[in-house]
Amino acid sequence: MADDDTIGHNAVLYSIAADTWKFYAADIDPNTNLPMDNLTWAGGGPLSGKGQYTSASNIGVYLWAVVAAKDLNLITRSTADSLISSTLTEVTTLDRYQGMLYQWYDTTNGHKIRNPGDIDCANDPLPHTDNCDFLSAVDNGWYASGLIVARQALPELRPQVDALLQPMNFGLFYDSGYQTPGCNVNAPTDPDPNQPTGQMFGGYFANQGPAGYHNGALYSDPRIAIYIGMGRHQMPGDVWWRSWRVLPPKQCATDPDFSWIGQWPAQGYWHTYKDPQSGKSFNVWEGHYQYEGTSPNFVPTWAGGMFEGLMANMVMPETTFGQRSFGLNDFRWAQVQVEYTTQALHYPVWGMSPSSTADDTGNYGGFGVEGLLFPYFGGGADASHPNLGLSQCWSCAGEDTLTPHASFLALSVLPQQAYTNIVNLRTLFPDVYSSDGGFYDAVSPISGSVGHRRLVLDQSMIMAALDNAINHGALQRHFASDPTARIGLLYLAYEKMSIR
Repeated sequence: MADDDTIGHNAVLYSIAADTWKFYAADIDPNTNLPMDNLTWAGGGPLSGKGQYTSASNIGVYLWAVVAAKDLNLITRSTADSLISSTLTEVTTLDRYQGMLYQWYDTTNGHKIRNPGDIDCANDPLPHTDNCDFLSAVDNGWYASGLIVARQALPELRPQVDALLQPMNFGLFYDSGYQTPGCNVNAPTDPDPNQPTGQMFGGYFANQGPAGYHNGALYSDPRIAIYIGMGRHQMPGDVWWRSWRVLPPKQCATDPDFSWIGQWPAQGYWHTYKDPQSGKSFNVWEGHYQYEGTSPNFVPTWAGGMFEGLMANMVMPETTFGQRSFGLNDFRWAQVQVEYTTQALHYPVWGMSPSSTADDTGNYGGFGVEGLLFPYFGGGADASHPNLGLSQCWSCAGEDTLTPHASFLALSVLPQQAYTNIVNLRTLFPDVYSSDGGFYDAVSPISGSVGHRRLVLDQSMIMAALDNAINHGALQRHFASDPTARIGLLYLAYEKMSIR
């Protein structure tokens, strides 16, 4: 962009940041100083509903937002100190396990709850096998990322931050079981039969053990927990190499048949990497998908959402350090989003990611670019009858709703296109924006209907993206300057994906 254009664009983006920041005055529960999950303005009118519950992710990204507001001079440093300190003071009183936060808390009193609107966990009979004892790997990853950003941006808060960050044990989520050499998973006769050991469990039940599933797809939002787990030396490099870029073809007869994934057979090759920390060798399937005739090769997300792919880049500077790996793929994935939405679906704007539904029901939906218009043969697809979807999971998300936060995430990789899309969203759908909080969360590109909710998660992604866009990667610099980031940066620079 020309200098004059950049100045003009930054002025528009800054005004959006100023409007977006107004959301937080209403969102922080005065009883606890915790961010509420969402606020609703039904019909675009006065505030009509409050989601008075929160999560580890919500708390972590709220810390991002406060730092971003300070960086953008929307608030003073002393105000940022006060806001973050007040929230962290409350967090010290929350029920935690090995430093990790549980799934849900009531923002009116700080009590752990089973689900939003559900019972207080004090009334949930033991043993808990539900959210009363569940610790999410990805949510605690975002929480920790907020702590790391806060202690680097506001070092005067380091003692308070460190008291919360130091006990966090990401080793809880690492599957350290026996790994069958040369296989994608363990054979039925191995000590840990059929487990993709070396990967990260999706969660952990306090005082019971890991949840029974793994976050196997590396190019999705759980990778923030991998960056931090490796960076804190609580997970070995195995977790990077044993996690999958594209679900792999069989190496052993007992490996799973992944012929149901969105593109099968996926192109790529096996590549042996020597882990830069342990020296162990790993055979990695460097696979990729293709968008025929338009985009170059790319590694898909699990369900096609923008934040799955690009949210980690808000703090971990993938685009700078991973120019042959995830940084390049962030750019490619944004291209796929734009091309499919505008060229295949023929929408006037783009940006799919999990968000509120485009109405005032208060519902939430999984939305993403999955290539549902393209042929899909399901299990047993082969070269003669290939699957051609654009995400690994087919039909996990809808394609009929757009969310503004997706455009802001793309500012880091497609700045001109993302800026134009942001302007077009406001021009074509004026009801999607108001000056007392910025963008609402969702719009239907077909009917123009708007979901008049704002989620602290999505508003905070917008604040983080604006800080990075206007201040040349400020939030990324905060995170990357922390020792925790060093190992992740090493792996980003080391890997060479097949997409180049």
